[in-house]
Amino acid sequence: MALKFGRSVYQYARFAKVNSFAKSLPCSGASIHSTVMGDEKPVETAIRTKLTEALKPQHLDVINESYMHNVPKGTESHFKVVIVSTAFENVKRLQKHQLVHKALEEELESSIHALSIVAKTPKEWETSQDVGQSPPCRGGAGL
Repeated sequence: MALKFGRSVYQYARFAKVNSFAKSLPCSGASIHSTVMGDEKPVETAIRTKLTEALKPQHLDVINESYMHNVPKGTESHFKVVIVSTAFENVKRLQKHQLVHKALEEELESSIHALSIVAKTPKEWETSQDVGQSPPCRGGAGL
């Protein structure tokens, strides 16, 4: 299992808290990126676990869209979350997103660069399972 460079040592330490396997890796003071090669998907797993614990979803898709962006292969930085939960009943769209952000606060501070959220009640999901397509990467230049 190899890590790519690009994150600060502080962010690596926060990442290691969520991902116990990273605690055994040497830290030479160089900056380290949370990219994991192989079958491990620590950020995706943390997202799935925290949303399940916080919002008890009836449906949850966590889609790693990092491959659509100019990042190293295997990076976990750009995600789309499709979540259906009764916790969203009688809650406005902005508040649904705030509930998701609250559950993923640590990951948003340390490892997630972009998060697309589709948050629906079970009734809304029954009416429409359309989640839309993610836009293509614009290269980060705001073009």
